[in-house]
Amino acid sequence: MTGGSTYIVSLPIEWVREGGLGAGDTVLLNIKPDRSLSITPDSGNKKQTLRSMVEMTTSDDQEENFRFLVANYLVGYDIIRVVSPGGFTAAERKYLKDAARKRLIGIEIVEESRTEVVLQNLLNFQDITLEKSLQSMFRIILSMMEDSIVALREGDIELARDIAQRDNDVDKFYLLSVRQIKAALDDSNLARKIGIKNSKDCLGYRLIIKLMERIGDHVQGIAHTVIQMDGNSEENGDIVEMGLLSQKLFQDSFICVLEINTDIANNVIRTSRMISALGNKIRQKSEVSGEPYSLSGERRRKIIESFHRIAEYSADIAEMVINMKATDLKESLSGETQVLEQA
Repeated sequence: MTGGSTYIVSLPIEWVREGGLGAGDTVLLNIKPDRSLSITPDSGNKKQTLRSMVEMTTSDDQEENFRFLVANYLVGYDIIRVVSPGGFTAAERKYLKDAARKRLIGIEIVEESRTEVVLQNLLNFQDITLEKSLQSMFRIILSMMEDSIVALREGDIELARDIAQRDNDVDKFYLLSVRQIKAALDDSNLARKIGIKNSKDCLGYRLIIKLMERIGDHVQGIAHTVIQMDGNSEENGDIVEMGLLSQKLFQDSFICVLEINTDIANNVIRTSRMISALGNKIRQKSEVSGEPYSLSGERRRKIIESFHRIAEYSADIAEMVINMKATDLKESLSGETQVLEQA
């Protein structure tokens, strides 16, 4: 204490050096729900460009190399050099460029040579809230679900093919959301900018977007199965009904995410059990008729299982919302208790 009314905090010299701070620089104090303080350097409008290098391995599976690129994208690198010591083949170069453009939002090819491809993130994801990313992901999945039910009911193969292709767009927003959450864990100021009020919610949101991505995969699987059915839409009425219920459940689960509404969340969990029971009823009906042993019956079984999984994942999303709400209440009560103790 100095001067009778001023309190001074001494900062560790190692921390100051690592942050590149000097005399006259500003630091930010963030008050946590438990009344503790978080101190971070004020970078202002300056943004450090993070660079990395990925060296391609000798593998017949090009997806293996692409996973390393995705990992660097997710942890927040802005410029990624992909290097092939022996030089890229035409097929490797095409796969890398096409996959990056189709599956990573904001990534563009800025340099190329025989042995390397340089990719740069041109999107300032700090300007996009996590809620907007989730809403974009949700709208794509919902449109896929709506069209998958139409394709199933009408045996529309072309529509089913279009649905399958849209899953790439789901993956793009999934990876963008993961990148945002990882960055928010490292920077509480960024977390607030993209709409994350409590860093403890990051784990909940991470699980929610993974569940949404899995729902998108199941809708894509339904579309592929409809294509295999070759336009046969007979006797699918009961499965269509199950699909409509699963679609409504997914919509409600996302509403409770946006509103952190536990009443809707509990209703989603109850309804998911009803959908599971309906799926069991349809399967039992097929077993009586001997249908599951036919090729058509096997394909119907796959669709029933996917709608069942969608309902279960929607219930899991609802459970995460209840858990996040409980965490918020706990910290709110903790803060009130500390204020009363001080009083």
